[in-house]
Amino acid sequence: MTHAPQDPSRRSVAAVSAYLDHASTTPLHPAAREALGVALQDGWADPARLYREGRRARMLLDAARETVAGVLGARPDEISFAASGTAAATLALLGTASARRRAGDLIMVSAVEHSSVLHAAQHHEQAGGRLVEVGVDRFGRVDPAAFAPPPGTAVASLQHANHEVGTLQPVAEVAQRLHATGVPLHTDAAVTVGRVPVDLGALGADLLTASAHKFGGPAGVGILAVRTGTRWRSPGPADEREGGRVAGYPDVPSIVAAAAALAARAAELAAEGPRLAGYVRDLRRRLPELVDGVELLGDPDQAPTVPHITAFSCLYVEGEALLTELDRAGIAVSSGSSCTSDTLTPSHVLVAMGALTHGNLRVSFGRDSTRADLDALLDVLPGVVRTVRARLGADGL
Repeated sequence: MTHAPQDPSRRSVAAVSAYLDHASTTPLHPAAREALGVALQDGWADPARLYREGRRARMLLDAARETVAGVLGARPDEISFAASGTAAATLALLGTASARRRAGDLIMVSAVEHSSVLHAAQHHEQAGGRLVEVGVDRFGRVDPAAFAPPPGTAVASLQHANHEVGTLQPVAEVAQRLHATGVPLHTDAAVTVGRVPVDLGALGADLLTASAHKFGGPAGVGILAVRTGTRWRSPGPADEREGGRVAGYPDVPSIVAAAAALAARAAELAAEGPRLAGYVRDLRRRLPELVDGVELLGDPDQAPTVPHITAFSCLYVEGEALLTELDRAGIAVSSGSSCTSDTLTPSHVLVAMGALTHGNLRVSFGRDSTRADLDALLDVLPGVVRTVRARLGADGL
């Protein structure tokens, strides 16, 4: 008795398992896990207290701050820890706008910023401030000349790299242009910190934010860097914690683990970057050969990108349907499209780029990724696309 070949899109999770969504979150780094265990024993007390247990927790917190500052090319007193990257970005943008009210009420952002930055800017606008969005080219990159601040600009924000397509932005050039007019720049570096070398001084940004769970630290730790001399005032009630920048009790064990992960990642980047870039290069080369009607998004040959992220769109399919079928096959990726069955709202990044917004997938590799993960995706994806297209009557493509 013969059996028909198994449809790759219907394989069990046990048959294939590849986690390829490291840009969303990545597993806890072994260095972070070890540091977390130690800090849970020694760093549980209130670091603001003067008794022995409090002093021990304070020493751990200060050491973590020094470690993060060292990796980012900052001073320890320029680093604060928030409850998330979103909280850090909100504080960076609204705190600078609050401190510079006399300079103006306008916030500039690129059209492809992460939603955390856009939501903070929109909150500012809803409170009576002004907002200007700067467009991007088909690779998702801004033209530095377009970041010309109108009179009354309080602060500008430009991501270090895009979270959906991986395109690096000309942050240093934009910072130089803004500083010539006295406008400070915030950069959201959640995509790059712990992924590529990031030096605050070289970037020229006045504020930088990042998120620990993106680079192997625990969730619940955001990094806020405010360079000395940058005017900043808390947009909420004042608090004595974290240099007056972040309210609330700090999670010392998680902060210590985040710092350990970042230090470990800094030592791994030189070897890891070329390996992951090779996976991305091979994926982009082989996709058009295996799947008809594919649009590759971004272009490492035309615009610099981070080594671990790539995205593409497939004609005549929905991104959510692809995600579901890939998950059944044990492949975890994400859809760059934020389209949902409830709102049908496409990704603002892809819209700004003028790219196809449906059937979009983002693949992102991490320190644990292997060639087998890439092969598993490419083995399963063609069948998945055919299956989804067949449901829509578009299987003739």
